[in-house]
Amino acid sequence: MTQQNETIVMGVESLCRIRDLYRAIAELEAEFVRRYTLSLNEGMLLCTLLHTVRMTAGELAKALGLSASNTSKIIRTVERKGYVKRFVGKEDKRQMYFSLTPEGRRCIEALKVEMGGLPPLLQRVLDSMSGWSEQKLFPE
Repeated sequence: MTQQNETIVMGVESLCRIRDLYRAIAELEAEFVRRYTLSLNEGMLLCTLLHTVRMTAGELAKALGLSASNTSKIIRTVERKGYVKRFVGKEDKRQMYFSLTPEGRRCIEALKVEMGGLPPLLQRVLDSMSGWSEQKLFPE
């Protein structure tokens, strides 16, 4: 097999692995929504706030790897559910901060205990990728 053919085969294998990972995450999210009435992004936002006193919307967006617009929507949703509260900064009244409410803290702590680890399908996909580096996933 030529170097070019090997690269093509690796590229196809990479796409198949990415597809499997995407499917496993989609399945995880559907189950997560069904069981906890939270999207993965909402859960990740609560998890991000769990170990901080407060964060700005910009800090949350950066931590979650989401756009400011998408993060704002997620904040509003978890706020309506009573899991997050917003408050104005003491030094800069224009700055808005967010933190977990006691109910939000109970929710994410319960999720940590109940979920335990990764769902089996996602774990299998990740296990099948062991030994795959970024270079193997995206050959030049």
